[in-house]
Amino acid sequence: MFFHVVLTTECNLQCRYCFGEALEDFDEDFAGLNVDYALPKKADYDFALLAKLCRRDPDCVLTFYGGEPLLCIDEIRQIMDTVKPRHFLIQTNGLLLDRLPAEYVNRFHTILVSVDGDEALTDYYRGKGTFRKVINNMKLITRNGFSGELIARMTVMEQTDIYKQVRWLLENKEFTFSSVHWQLNAGFWGNDYQRRDFKHWSETSYVPGIERLARFWVDQMQTRGTVQKLYPFLGIANSLLNGERNSQLRCGGGWINYAIQTDGKIIPCPTMWGMKDYYLGHIKDTNPLELRKLSVTEPCSGCDIMGVCGGRCLYANVTNRWSRDAYAQVCSTVRRLVKAVEAEVPRIKQLINDGKLRLSDFEFVKYNGCEIIP
Repeated sequence: MFFHVVLTTECNLQCRYCFGEALEDFDEDFAGLNVDYALPKKADYDFALLAKLCRRDPDCVLTFYGGEPLLCIDEIRQIMDTVKPRHFLIQTNGLLLDRLPAEYVNRFHTILVSVDGDEALTDYYRGKGTFRKVINNMKLITRNGFSGELIARMTVMEQTDIYKQVRWLLENKEFTFSSVHWQLNAGFWGNDYQRRDFKHWSETSYVPGIERLARFWVDQMQTRGTVQKLYPFLGIANSLLNGERNSQLRCGGGWINYAIQTDGKIIPCPTMWGMKDYYLGHIKDTNPLELRKLSVTEPCSGCDIMGVCGGRCLYANVTNRWSRDAYAQVCSTVRRLVKAVEAEVPRIKQLINDGKLRLSDFEFVKYNGCEIIP
């Protein structure tokens, strides 16, 4: 099992799509759901219980998560000194990576760092000076010996030119990433759709950019003989090439990938924080191999591309923050994403047949925090 260990709900940034939209959404509630708004701000349980949980699962993987998990450096060190999972991962905004000693940083199997593209875009979303600090820390940890996977994790909305920004992350002279994942900021808040221009942007910018980027991705395979880890493409291509039709959530949420709240309670996903209806147990007495499994319902369960998409997002499916029509626009982007990859599969198969690529080049660590479906 994979577990997101939520160390804190606090963050040292005030990003437009998180803090900013939370302020706009302040008066919205989760109609019909029983939500606990009084959870501790920091992890408040004996970490020996976390060690016990991991001992019961030989494939236990822990991902430090927040808020910003590196606000809890002492807790990270304590857990890494005493808990023995198969792997440690972390999702971080990257601002404090220089404060965690290299002996701990270098033990991470994967670091997912929040960077949205070039300096102008990242600073627009995350605050002036954020980009420069993050990139400097990327350079620092690699100089200090970090050799695990480093994933640029983009949050994408209307200011993002997806084709331009992903290519920048892959090709710039500042710091190049070998792995990129992007997540649409869509369906998380109750009031934001009315304020935004999601439909026009997705149809005129995002989807054309995705289609262009998919062609670029395979062009690079032809010229370089390697498969760049652009996770939304990589995960879908892996399934199509192997004939898989996965009807479960591609992120693993609620069936192989869970989250541990600051009070030790287990939930399907970090975004389902405090939703008592979806509490699945507590680390003190839960067998991780016997956790209840959840899946999405309509409209996802009846969709014709459910086998490839997997349902996109459990949180969005149960909370219905966007109207059915508005969320259908998100689904349209997923459909076009799948089609863009499908269109390139013949070229990929030819490269494999010609010996320029191997099917194994499309393998990756599943459920590592890259949701696959943005």
